[in-house]
Amino acid sequence: MNNTDAVTALAALAQDSRLAIVRLLIQSAPQGLTVGLIGEQLALPAPTLSFHLKTLSHAGLVTTTQEGRYVRCQADMGRINTLIGFLTDDCCGGRPEVCNPSGKC
Repeated sequence: MNNTDAVTALAALAQDSRLAIVRLLIQSAPQGLTVGLIGEQLALPAPTLSFHLKTLSHAGLVTTTQEGRYVRCQADMGRINTLIGFLTDDCCGGRPEVCNPSGKC
C-alpha cells in the first residue's frame, strides 16, 4: 500500500455512515450481508446506501457479489489489514515488541 491508497481508504472511512457500514461488514465477516440487510440494520435509504457502497468499493474496502436478485457485500479484510499494517508499520520506532497489546505505543 502506498500513501495515495491509504489516503483514499481513510477518506472513504471519514464519514459516519461509511464507517458504520465497514464496521458492520467486519462483524459479519467473512460471509458479509446483503445490501437490504445493511440498509435495514443501519436505517439507510437505498440511494444513500448505494452511494456509500460505491465509495467504499472504489477505495477497495468493500467487495460486492451478485447473488441472483440480491447483492452481497463483504469487507475486504485483506485490504483492511493492509491498511492497518501500513498505519502501524513503524510502530514504536520500528520496535513492535515494546508496543502494548492494544497496539498503542
